[in-house]
Amino acid sequence: MSNYEAPEWKEAEVPPPPQFEVGRLMALEMPPYMSLKFGVDPKTITIAPDGVVRYVVVAYRDGSDTVNAFYEGVRCSSEEYKTYARYTGSGWSTVPASEWKRIDDRNSIYTAELARQSLCQGHAPRGSVNDMLRELRRPETQGY
Repeated sequence: MSNYEAPEWKEAEVPPPPQFEVGRLMALEMPPYMSLKFGVDPKTITIAPDGVVRYVVVAYRDGSDTVNAFYEGVRCSSEEYKTYARYTGSGWSTVPASEWKRIDDRNSIYTAELARQSLCQGHAPRGSVNDMLRELRRPETQGY
């Protein structure tokens, strides 16, 4: 047995939710059966030194003024996500005792799509935010 053990991963301190603008949203390709649409504000995407990709994603319906947003993080290495805060028209609310969850959780279809379409390349974040945005701009080659 080796004397070397990999250090246990520790999440870095999470900054407060960044400002987002609905007008900047880049749409996620979602299955056609979903009535909600999702977009990510590209100016909110960051890659932290701990390997977590953080961003603000917005859920909306065409023709509605209601905006719900989520400040989340994705760990490509473990295929997990965490929701740090939720936004409704009145502002951000921190999610108490937020925990990492499997990205393939049926409640996070949009997170799985964002990770697959843009944020992750295998079990690592893409090299830069620009790489992530380039991938998000590509038209989906596989249809739903």
